Amino acid sequence: MSTELDVGGETPRDPEELEAAGTPPAEISPDATVGAVELSVSDLATSLDYYRTVIGLETLEAGNGRTSLGVSGRELLVLVEEPGARSARGHTGLFHFALLVPQRADLARWLAHAARDRVRLEGLSDHNVSEAIYLRDPDSHGIEIYADRPRSIWEGQVAGRMTTLPLDVDDLLGLLDDPGTEPFDGLEAGTVMGHVHLCVASIADTIAFYRDVVGFGLMAQLGNQAAFLSAGGYHHHLGGNTWESAGASPAPPGTARLLHATIVLPDSAERDRLVGRLETAGHPVSGDGSDPAAVDPSGNRLVLTLA
Repeated sequence: MSTELDVGGETPRDPEELEAAGTPPAEISPDATVGAVELSVSDLATSLDYYRTVIGLETLEAGNGRTSLGVSGRELLVLVEEPGARSARGHTGLFHFALLVPQRADLARWLAHAARDRVRLEGLSDHNVSEAIYLRDPDSHGIEIYADRPRSIWEGQVAGRMTTLPLDVDDLLGLLDDPGTEPFDGLEAGTVMGHVHLCVASIADTIAFYRDVVGFGLMAQLGNQAAFLSAGGYHHHLGGNTWESAGASPAPPGTARLLHATIVLPDSAERDRLVGRLETAGHPVSGDGSDPAAVDPSGNRLVLTLA
């Protein structure tokens, strides 16, 4: 995608207009974010080696074919082994999960490591709001590692500024004294899950769910191909596209797939409000003593947890 995003036929709606019509808009807390994603993988040992040595995560907990990974004790990824699982491409599910590093220099260090260790990359992009590196794990799960541009550059202008251009690799690596010898001991301590980008069956249904029920703001849209939504004015916490999944079904058992993404809410009252909106809109919420979970219109499971 090399053109600027626009809001197409779906624009962020005027709250006053909605209130006048008797339909106040859903609104999630500005402090809501996204958290760990859980994926199934075909061979846990192979995946762990990749995520520890290539991506730079550390093991937090392991056992019974399930391993939690993260940075400085913060869980970012959970891998569940499903031996022999095949690719889930062509179904709804994960497009990529995106690890946000604290500083641009951290992204430069990761790129220097990738170049030095001959890590296979899928793309290097300048999105104006951020700079990003893309790759795929051994099961073809999409991964983005990125650094944000200063918020002052894009705040309130996401739809007009968010784009895809080639990353200026020389300028990025120029932050380092010597990219060839720059040490890499893993992702920086402040790394978080910045956003999750989903493969969805329908953009209209995705917006109706994530904006009108969950309460994220629609930040940018590319017609019926992609939408980007967030809490608190961030450029996006959730993305959805139909590039490979228009009208598709969820990835079935036996595939390396997204098991769930996580929406992180600031307190139990905010979670209760979201659960109420979901149930009122006809989206069942399960729990059974654990964090409640719901399923979006494309079959993507969302766990609602607390910060």
